[in-house]
Amino acid sequence: MRIISGKFRGKQLHPPANIPVRPTTDFAKESLFNILNNLIDIEETQVLDLFTGTGSIAFEFFSRGCLHVTAVDISHKCISYIQRTAEAMKADCLKAVRADGFRFIQLPGPAYNLVFADPPYELEKIDTLPDIILHSPLLETNGWFILEHSRSHDFTEHPMFYDHRSYGNVNFTFFQKITKQTGD
Repeated sequence: MRIISGKFRGKQLHPPANIPVRPTTDFAKESLFNILNNLIDIEETQVLDLFTGTGSIAFEFFSRGCLHVTAVDISHKCISYIQRTAEAMKADCLKAVRADGFRFIQLPGPAYNLVFADPPYELEKIDTLPDIILHSPLLETNGWFILEHSRSHDFTEHPMFYDHRSYGNVNFTFFQKITKQTGD
């Protein structure tokens, strides 16, 4: 696992072998960020990385100059690894938080321009995540929500659906939090 681009391009990430995660493949991650480069100005973005696991996505945002990244995971081992790695990289704008993802999004806090979620594919409540995120103050209006999921989920009928991309077993669905304009 490596950082694809930015200040730390090529840096290898070496998470402990005994953490229960399924990291996003480098190919899928590179494709994701190619899409994001056309949607947002990463250097002007505040990101929430839910179910962060190894922090691979969070570190990619940091390397590309993101304003702030909050990485959330329930695993103590994952958060400890992210904290140690962030400290070694002097990643002051990357904050690792140990919390259940569903509980974290219910807490009051700042609004983000982009929320990325990579929950366990077998998570029973995965279908509820788009509505929870898109209808919460956690995501700014016109902000982006990206959900990584298995191919068994289809969100194309969601009213805030934007795009879907598939890279082998990795699927990304993009949503944009929009509000209906009155008088149109």
